[in-house]
Amino acid sequence: MRDAADVLANVRRGMLPAHIYNDAEVFEAEKERLFSRSWTFVAHESEIPHVGDYVVRRVMDNSFIVSRDQAGEIHAMFNMCLHRGMQVCRAEQGNASHFRCPYHGWSYRNDGRIVGLPFHQEAYGGEAGFARKGQRLVPAPSLASHNGLIFVSMDPDAPPLLEFLGDFAFYLDYYTKQSPSGVEVLGPQRWRVHANWKIGAENFAGDMYHTPQTHTSVVEIGLFREPKAEKRKDGCTYWAGRGGGTTYKLPPGDLDERLRYVGYPDEMIERMKGQWSQEQLDVIGRDGFMISAASVFPNLSLVHNWPKVADTDEVLPFISLRQWQPISADETEVLSWFVVDKEAPEEFKKLSYKAYLMCFGSSGMFEQDDVENWVSLTNTAAGTMARNLLLNGRMGLLQDDTPVVEPLTPEQFAGPGVARVGYGEYNQRALLNEWADHLEQDPPKTAPTVVGMSGAEACS
Repeated sequence: MRDAADVLANVRRGMLPAHIYNDAEVFEAEKERLFSRSWTFVAHESEIPHVGDYVVRRVMDNSFIVSRDQAGEIHAMFNMCLHRGMQVCRAEQGNASHFRCPYHGWSYRNDGRIVGLPFHQEAYGGEAGFARKGQRLVPAPSLASHNGLIFVSMDPDAPPLLEFLGDFAFYLDYYTKQSPSGVEVLGPQRWRVHANWKIGAENFAGDMYHTPQTHTSVVEIGLFREPKAEKRKDGCTYWAGRGGGTTYKLPPGDLDERLRYVGYPDEMIERMKGQWSQEQLDVIGRDGFMISAASVFPNLSLVHNWPKVADTDEVLPFISLRQWQPISADETEVLSWFVVDKEAPEEFKKLSYKAYLMCFGSSGMFEQDDVENWVSLTNTAAGTMARNLLLNGRMGLLQDDTPVVEPLTPEQFAGPGVARVGYGEYNQRALLNEWADHLEQDPPKTAPTVVGMSGAEACS
């Protein structure tokens, strides 16, 4: 990446080289140094609830089969046959006890172990020529889950997932742990946008500033109960660990009243109270903040909102999970899941799904507003002028780097991390600082995987 030191130094002071949002060299550096190391979301356990269930997901150019084996264990296996490299599984999801390569017929159990090799004796001389025993589809270097969210890291020496997430795990519970049963997901919907993947991740991490302008029409048609989009400035942004997000400021009331305000029925509220810590309850009940959009570094975002779903003043909350899957410097595949508490009433699930589709599905009102901005930014960032332009990403800072507003105290905000009321780009800077830290490191070193040889033979 040309002028890497200058690019990263400018990013760290909040002055963003415009070309980082559409530059092939930057994108290659991201593939080599960022996505080769960080934890990346690939699936939710509810997508593979039964023995034999699987989905196929990507981490950059790497295709993985995420499966539940006959013992109920979850695996993530590189989707490439050990023989001549054919993609073993070409369906996006399904149920199978075995996977059979369509090229030469090698077959594997759903835990990755090889079980079938046509003409093994005639073609290879049996075990003497190809030691089939112990061979398996190559597993993901690192695999872990939290609250049913399954992550993969391409780095075999990746830190434990919870260590990577840090204090953001506190906030993930609001989206993924509303009852003892956890959540279930529906999807993903998939669509592609001609926009750089970082823009969506930044937007969901903390951009409350765009709401009064970009989403004015949503308020004007009465979809949102809040009287003015400008009310976003009364909420706060927070950054904790490897993620951060935004909140709305709720009207006065106790915990139950505030959760009812955003549309949760009493039976769900009771289960939330049994799942969340006192500090998690205090963020809502004592401090009056309700979590909204958020992003986990590098490319996982969450949404919590409560639009109207009928011709009344009643609202209904929905939760959405989405991944910004990079395709190139100027194209992103969006994977979007609807998320709902497994124990929620069926009518609530139905209406919540309707609210999700209306707002953040592939043709949702918020979605259409946002994508127009992101495509425009990406296109403009490709020009020669953009290589010499530093965008101002310093909202919330004075010239001497003093914050415009002080962080909330623990008495004002019970959650971990740093939270501030009002508009600011604290979270976008935090996310891009993580980005800069990863791009500054060397890519992880990995040993080659050698098929059908013992360790001594592979090294000879």
